Amino acid sequence: MRPHVNQRQAQVLALVRERGSVRVAELAQELGISPVTLRRDIEAMAARGEIQRMHGVISRVRTGPGAVPARAATALAGGSTGSGAGEGLVIGMVVPTTEYYYAEVVRGARAVVEARGARLTVGLTRYLPGEDRTQADRLVSTGAHGLLLTPNWETGAPGPGEGAWAAELPVPTVLVERWAPPGHPAAGLDRVASDHAHGAARAVQHLAGLGHKRIALASRFTPTATRLRSGYEAAVAALGLEPAPPWPPAGPGPVSDADLFSRTLEYLCDAVTTGGVTAALIHSDTDAIMLIPRLQARGVRVPEDLAVITYDDEVAGMADVPLSAVAPAKREVGARAAGLLLDRLSEVGAEESPRQHLELLPRLTIRS
Repeated sequence: MRPHVNQRQAQVLALVRERGSVRVAELAQELGISPVTLRRDIEAMAARGEIQRMHGVISRVRTGPGAVPARAATALAGGSTGSGAGEGLVIGMVVPTTEYYYAEVVRGARAVVEARGARLTVGLTRYLPGEDRTQADRLVSTGAHGLLLTPNWETGAPGPGEGAWAAELPVPTVLVERWAPPGHPAAGLDRVASDHAHGAARAVQHLAGLGHKRIALASRFTPTATRLRSGYEAAVAALGLEPAPPWPPAGPGPVSDADLFSRTLEYLCDAVTTGGVTAALIHSDTDAIMLIPRLQARGVRVPEDLAVITYDDEVAGMADVPLSAVAPAKREVGARAAGLLLDRLSEVGAEESPRQHLELLPRLTIRS
């Protein structure tokens, strides 16, 4: 081997060990060499076990707990490992919480990751500003080969100038229950999400089929709420229904959860007693279960005066009178996202398949 090749590969190795991982395209530009030349170096170095290679990224070889075995490193480089091709792979997952909605998402992802011989590690954000990026960087720095990412985007999508970092992560990344609009850097990432707009529209269709002409939507401001409202409004328009009374304008300053709950109660009472509303889609189940006795105490009978469908279906079936509900396929979202990411990691050395945007349709469960 010629000396300059040795020097070049030593430089690559030093940079990888310093940074942990680096994109191949960026490294070729930084070193001022052609991608073809760099790929030859990478193949030789990976074969010697000096670096690990996955789709578009090279990283240092880890030792100690969580290290990638030689057979897994071979798989990342595009070789054969026999059975258990995911063995040694570490999948990082950044979610706001492992409770309530995301508990099932994480369970679905974990089942698929472990079934394919890999390991899932989780970072939590609690919706704290900037914590999503902190957790993503931490998981990558400690050896995650790919990321399942739910950023803290208030409307489920990044605001202006927000979230570009998600597209710059040095490992393959799949957005989970989040989306980015066309033209945004993160729009080119794989993603798997529930079609909440369809779920809301399905509830409106069912209520309209029962003869309800004026249907309200009661939802707190969450990353799900924007898509719920778009589906609700589209269905109301498509079915020619009468619009429900608009929400009263919010006052100045921040609003507490207690104030939001009281505001929802007042809105629904007024919508039924003076606004002609006879049915409502309420997000979420817990809000609906708390609202119903308060509505009845105010003279609004459920379901006689107000038919209710809830959104999420976490506890709707356990209400004293079981409630009909729309259920996003949370576990399946996690499972599909994990499978997509593992498939993407297996493409090392092969032509990259098209990126995918998957939306899973929620299910409506009718309870008497």
